[in-house]
Formats: sequence, structure tokens, C-alpha cells
Amino acid sequence: MTQNPILPGLSNRYLALDVLRGLTIAFMIVVNTAGDWSNLFAPLAHAKWHGFTPTDLVFPTFLFVVGNAMSFSMKKLQQTSSSDFFKKVGKRTVLIFMIGWLLSAFPFYDVTNILEVRLFGVLQRIALCYFFGAVVLYYGGIKGAWIFSAISLLGYWAIMYFFGDSVDPYSLTGNAAIKLDLALMGPERMYGGEGIPFDPEGILSTLPAIVNVLAGYLAGKMIQKLGNTMDAVKKMLAIGLVLVVVSYAWDILFPINKKIWTSSYVLLTVGIDLIFLALLVAVIEIKNWKGWTYFFEVFGRNPLILYVLSGLVVTILSLIPVGDTTLKGFIYQNFYTNWLSPKMASFLFAFSYMLIIWLIGLWMDKRKIYIKV
Repeated sequence: MTQNPILPGLSNRYLALDVLRGLTIAFMIVVNTAGDWSNLFAPLAHAKWHGFTPTDLVFPTFLFVVGNAMSFSMKKLQQTSSSDFFKKVGKRTVLIFMIGWLLSAFPFYDVTNILEVRLFGVLQRIALCYFFGAVVLYYGGIKGAWIFSAISLLGYWAIMYFFGDSVDPYSLTGNAAIKLDLALMGPERMYGGEGIPFDPEGILSTLPAIVNVLAGYLAGKMIQKLGNTMDAVKKMLAIGLVLVVVSYAWDILFPINKKIWTSSYVLLTVGIDLIFLALLVAVIEIKNWKGWTYFFEVFGRNPLILYVLSGLVVTILSLIPVGDTTLKGFIYQNFYTNWLSPKMASFLFAFSYMLIIWLIGLWMDKRKIYIKV
């Protein structure tokens, strides 16, 4: 790794970032591949509506580490012409967005209804937040990131309040986000997991999600400025704690809610991410306790392809017929449910599946195969 000429010991990629990214991918796979969705331990399920669980931290943390990585890559991008900038950033955005959309369309049974495939999703939101975050940073830099963050969080609150239902503007059926998505996308291209057409990764709620990316960028720049020092750790801890407190104060007026990505939810997740990152920097970079990190580095070095594979493989297992069930059902019934309680069976299936994806990542890492978009 090339050492930073100003801050010795701070490389272009610090290990704490790879570990945080790896932790996020590992947890994301576990929560996305439960053996039985009706039997989940409470921390492994999203909050039903208002509220917060550990699972609600996964997605915004991934956006946070995207921004963290951008704190290293944006310097080069900011030195390019606007045409080159949009060419490079636009290409990456389109590729990630299309990969996410194709995952939604897989296994492509009915191509005649391809336009009714869900338009948005996790990877699509990552692509859009990356793009708009990069644009804000390209033209506005650090100052622009702060200004955009303040305007978007307060503006989103105002939009949700004034354009939502007068009785409860933050309800599932009455919020402004679902109204905009229905008007612009139509119900057939929206997620139906809430029992009605509602997309937790829809158009309007992408606005505050961009702030999670910008927050990761600002955290990365602060670490680059201060180095891997206790001063940096203390500042991240202090800011993180303040954001958590402010988020719960704001929760009284604008409830913490992952599914409509409320502004209070953004502050809460950024605050927790700063605390986690501070602890990782202290343990890994300062104390040099690195013996445990490789497991998560494997995920962190190939995050996109391993996430995509985790979705593809479990889908394929669910399509292969075995008797009166599927291959996934056969494995689940014969190796998990026949000797474990329902919730433990569901969890261990997801955990062991995550380990299988890790083995694929290990094979790739040993052969120096790194797939990036």
C-alpha cells in the first residue's frame, strides 16, 4: 500500500474500513437468507414500522462505507474534467443499478413482463446514492456535503410532513414517499412485501439516504486529516454519541423509521456507524490487534460480487425441485428443522449459508481475484 506522505501509517485503504465493510456484508447475508421468514430472532428482523433493530443498521452502514471509500477515490476524480467525471461515475452507477435490477428480474421466466419487474432495490439505491453523493462532492467538496446534508434532512422532513396525510403523515399508506412512487413508477414496479405496493428503496426516500454516503466520506476525510490516532477515535465517538442523542430527540417529531428512511433514522445510523468505526480504528489501527480480522477482510475485498452471489445462489436453490419441495427446502428440513427449534433453525441456516459465501470469497482472495465495478 502507498503510504500517505502527510500522515505516516495512514494508507490509501485502512484495514478498519475493510473490516467494517466485511462485517456489513456478512450480516447482510445472514439477515437476507433466513431459513424461515416466519421464525426470526427479533434482532434479525426489521422493525415493523417505526422503531429500530440491529438489522435496520445493515443497509445504511453499507452506504456509509461506500462514502468512506470515496474519501480516498474522490481526490483523483475531482482532478478530472466534468465530462470524464460523469463518464466514469455514470458508468459505475448504471452498472450497479442494472445488476440490482437484473437480480430482481432473475430467473427471467417471463420476459414479456420485464417492464413490471421491481425498478428499485438495494443495489439500485447504492448506485443512486453513490452517483448523487459523488456529484455533490465533485462540485461542492466538504462544505457542499455539509450544506446538502442539512438541506436534504430538513427538506425531507418538510416534504413528508406537508405532503403526507394530515392525520398521520408518516404512516405506511399515507406518507409522501409512497404517493410519489405510485405516481411515477406504478404499483407493478414496486415492492409488495408490506402487503401493498410500497417500496422501501423508492424515489423520495433516496434523498436522505445520500447523506449516509456523505457522512462516510466526511468521516474518512477526518481520519485522513487526524491519522489513526486516539484524537480521531475520541472525535468520532463524541460526534457519534451526539448524533444518537439528537436522533432520539428528533424521533419525537419525525419517528425513526428505516422503511421510509426518516431523517432521524439517518442521524441514528450515522451515529452508530461512527462509534463502530472509532472502535475498529482503536482496536485494529492503534492497538494493532489484527489476528481476528481476516474473516471479514475476505468479504470486504469482494463485497459486490459476494452480495450478488448470495442472492443468486439462494434463489437457484429455491427453484430446483426435490420431491414435493425445493432443494433449499430439502436442505432446511433435513439438516436444520429436524433437530433445532424453529428460530434457531432459521438462524443457523442463514449463518451457515453466509459461511458458504465466505468460502467462495476465500477462494477468490487466495487467487487474487477481485471483481470491482
